[in-house]
Amino acid sequence: MPDTDDAALLDRARQGDRRALDALLIKIEPSVHKFGLKLCRDDEAAQEVLQETLLTAARHLSTFRGDSALSTWLYMVAKSVCIKQRRRSKFAPAVVESLDAAHEATASATGSSIERPDDSLERAELGEHLQRAIAALEPMYRDVLVLRDVEGLSASEVAEALELSVEAVKSRLHRARTRVREALAPFMGVEQAPAPGCPDVVALLSARLEGDVTADTCKQMEEHLAACPRCTGLCDSLRSTLKLCQTAGASRPVGPDVRASVQQAVKHFLARHEAVEG
Repeated sequence: MPDTDDAALLDRARQGDRRALDALLIKIEPSVHKFGLKLCRDDEAAQEVLQETLLTAARHLSTFRGDSALSTWLYMVAKSVCIKQRRRSKFAPAVVESLDAAHEATASATGSSIERPDDSLERAELGEHLQRAIAALEPMYRDVLVLRDVEGLSASEVAEALELSVEAVKSRLHRARTRVREALAPFMGVEQAPAPGCPDVVALLSARLEGDVTADTCKQMEEHLAACPRCTGLCDSLRSTLKLCQTAGASRPVGPDVRASVQQAVKHFLARHEAVEG
């Protein structure tokens, strides 16, 4: 959990404090719901992800040992529910209008070296293009990008949540970042590929951000960028893309109908559980 108050809430919930459990579930609702929307790309699927994840948390929280962060454990549960959705082929790949409010996705994009116009419509459109680019990724790449660049988990936490090696996470992440950047490049007014003879600076920058580039390679890359405006633009576009991904991580409130339905299911489960325990 992110702070001491949440940690105390978790401890009390694990000890059987019903009010603490209710409060904890309410706090984690927005992030789980948003995560379901991004991975399953459907409101109905996101509601099922939210409900199943909260039910699992309520059912097994007392046995949660804390070997990993609670958020990582919850993402593992939510990911499992999404996999079941995909196996049923109910949600085939399709372009969606939005995975989050476009203004949330673009709120701080103007802080990058590639300036966006102040016109709100253009900013909203860039946010839509970002969400479409993420949605268009294959699940194996989208899952990694969402957890690492949108949700902000570390590479090792993503690996744990998705049951992958850290190396596999980074490999998929670099490819996902490249594809999303390429999809956004035309709308940022930058080139999509380096000039002939230039290194793949986008891949190098992505690897550098993960701490996987040696000091010598880093120095060579910086020297090249100082003399190559085109490659500098490519790197700047990746930085802007990642900043957009970070701002897209802001949680939005769970709709009242969804919240009421999910809370009713959780309360029903808790009531039955308490009856059995009694």
